[in-house]
Amino acid sequence: MSLVLLITSCSTCHLLYSGLCSGGGLLAFSDARPFHGAYADAIPVDHKKKRVVVLGTGWAGTSFLKNLKDPSYEVQVVSPRNYFAFTPLLPSVTCGTVEARSIVEPVRNIVKKKGLDVQFREAECLQIDAVNKKVYCRSSPDNNLGGEQNFTVDYDYVVIAMGARSNTFNTPGVEENCHFLKEVEDAQKIRRTVIDCFEKATLPSISEEERKKILHFVIVGGGPTGVEFAAELHDFVTEDLAKLYPTAKDDVKITLLEAADHILNMFDKRITAFAEEKFQRDGIDLKTGSMVVKVTDSEISTKERATGENKSIPYGMVVWSTGIGTRPVVMDFMKQIGQGNRRALATDEWLRVEGCDNIYALGDCATINQRRVMEDIMAIFSKADKNQSGTLTVADFKDVIKDICERYPQVEIYLKRKQLKNFVNLLKNYQGNAQKEIIDIELFKEALSEVDAQMKNLPATAQVAAQQGAYLANCFNRMERCETYPEGPLRFRGSGRHRFHPFRYKHLGQFAPLGGEQTAAQLPGDWVSIGHSTQWLWYSVYASKLVSWRTRMLVISDWGRRFIFGRDSSRI
Repeated sequence: MSLVLLITSCSTCHLLYSGLCSGGGLLAFSDARPFHGAYADAIPVDHKKKRVVVLGTGWAGTSFLKNLKDPSYEVQVVSPRNYFAFTPLLPSVTCGTVEARSIVEPVRNIVKKKGLDVQFREAECLQIDAVNKKVYCRSSPDNNLGGEQNFTVDYDYVVIAMGARSNTFNTPGVEENCHFLKEVEDAQKIRRTVIDCFEKATLPSISEEERKKILHFVIVGGGPTGVEFAAELHDFVTEDLAKLYPTAKDDVKITLLEAADHILNMFDKRITAFAEEKFQRDGIDLKTGSMVVKVTDSEISTKERATGENKSIPYGMVVWSTGIGTRPVVMDFMKQIGQGNRRALATDEWLRVEGCDNIYALGDCATINQRRVMEDIMAIFSKADKNQSGTLTVADFKDVIKDICERYPQVEIYLKRKQLKNFVNLLKNYQGNAQKEIIDIELFKEALSEVDAQMKNLPATAQVAAQQGAYLANCFNRMERCETYPEGPLRFRGSGRHRFHPFRYKHLGQFAPLGGEQTAAQLPGDWVSIGHSTQWLWYSVYASKLVSWRTRMLVISDWGRRFIFGRDSSRI
């Protein structure tokens, strides 16, 4: 029995730690072995061990590697980058608050401490062949001397977690003229461009009109990433660059464009209102209801949703942060398995790709397709009706209530919203309304008819990806045992139990740094905290989530350096 794991990183996200997660499918080959032909022979492996191929070194992949403990696996990590990046701090890298090297940790440093058989290969995943159980890879010509090298990797199990790319919504000119903020390289490029804009604006030959255009920074997207970058840029300009470029400071303008009516729509309304008021006080031009329809090398064309009016905005730099899209290799794989009409890979509650028993998907490239209660309503009723009488009492459900709530989490969410203590109370409520002592299938359907409306997709955040990686690793650690002793809920459409408990996401909260040493936090229990004290909570949480003590010390020292000496404005 063998295993291959494909892993990526996650999308723009904010939670207890925010999440710009991406990182895709390249493979670093550490063996000095020549390849011949279009694709060389598959990499030799020890067939006594189960094989795991991990594609990507983002939040999902790294979390999987950190939590995998079973030494019976031979793991091959496939990724275009040989490091893990703490993506929630990318906005801080754009303005020199934190150095890029401080938020990255080499993958080999992470896996060598595990004492497992793990090999890292830096290359790009070109294709996943589900029929022949092969992954086709190509080394990166930018990272390897001597040109490209093509090779294949055989697998028994695949876990795809390649993250996602920035979603341009096919807007003309975005790819050619906008900056993105998904990778460390993106943050470094933005930082250089900001400094270039200030240097160019101070040249004596630049007119006042041209200077205002050059110093106009536009952020498209009012989500957590766009808001945090706008706040970081404002602090960088007012606290550091204004002192170094005194003749240019009065011409700087920061504009945030959001197509919806408000920014930070996924946060509590109190946080949204505070953020909008603070940006107004800080002089950040917030334009809501403004949709970008075209980007040229000098202007952004927008359409006002309320009036239909078209406007052109000259700019010096544009950062595009409007959500995530599917990577091409994942799209090709989705078409191969009959999911071509979806936006992300559909998995079941155990993170297994639908229609593929040996392939799993994590992070931003996938979404859990939670099964609906009403699809299985007859099977659930029959499982509880052991006597096959066609009617049940509330007591008859006691043996399956726990399994129902575990298999269908929307039931528990529905109970909380209806302020019902448990599933029995829900049945009794409808039983009482119907003035019946027994429950038939029609009454059972009526009681659960609104439950499926509670289903929601998980957010594309670092927090979700990290929890999924840890969950899947724990499943692999117990795979052999659970084959014999299943621990999951009842199979309502079959016999026995599922091998594992289904994945359950535990939301730990989310942060929104707003600049000026102020942060907003929305924590479990709908607890909202805004202000300077929350900024220190943000510092402590992010420092604790860094992957190693090395990165913790580097980031903390960067924060200290910024407080004492200010941000670094050199163009490196």
